[in-house]
Amino acid sequence: MCGNNMSAPLPAIVPAARKATAAVIFLHGLGDTGHGWAEAFTGIRIPYVKYICPHAPTMPVSLNMRMSMPSWFDIYGLSPDADEDETGIKRASENIKALIDQEVKNGIPSHRIILGGFSQGGALSLYTALTTQQKLAGVIALSCWLPLRNSFPQASANSANKDMHVLQCHGDADPLVPFVFGSQTAEKMKSLISPANLTFKSYRGLPHSACPEEMVDIKRFIEKQLPAISDE
Repeated sequence: MCGNNMSAPLPAIVPAARKATAAVIFLHGLGDTGHGWAEAFTGIRIPYVKYICPHAPTMPVSLNMRMSMPSWFDIYGLSPDADEDETGIKRASENIKALIDQEVKNGIPSHRIILGGFSQGGALSLYTALTTQQKLAGVIALSCWLPLRNSFPQASANSANKDMHVLQCHGDADPLVPFVFGSQTAEKMKSLISPANLTFKSYRGLPHSACPEEMVDIKRFIEKQLPAISDE
């Protein structure tokens, strides 16, 4: 992707069944690729929506003893007070903004684009939406947290997305990104966007993964935020 020399393969794409008038850009979690999420969206696809699931570049990750794996930015620890890779997060965010710009060039206005992600990808999607000037249709944030949270609300003061709709989902049995991180993130988000526009859903017994019930909730959110255009 643009802006860094760590090349990543082209995104996994689920094309629209007919003319694409909206898009979902969805970012996978640490160590994963976009393919699994592209497959998941195939199961809930909406005919006029294009689903783009980019792959993170491969880099050494401090949390995993500097082993190289697909990662949007470095992670030093999973506790709320762990140091964060500010440079890497900002660089990754610029790459996602460039991806959004590319879709706008392809003819899909940014307000018809939902940004989302799982775990590290969800964290990056929240940060990007709160710092971009591109007006988005909404954000889907699964099993994640808000990175660089102490830079807000200053960083979001100039954001185009103060009124965006956010669907935040978290399993209450998540051992990796504990449920309390998700609920604390939801409270923080309510101070940054219109509180009525944030939906926080919990899933009983769900570990650090997604479930069918969650995918149905995601589909409903996409249908609501990206309704069909009358001339389709």
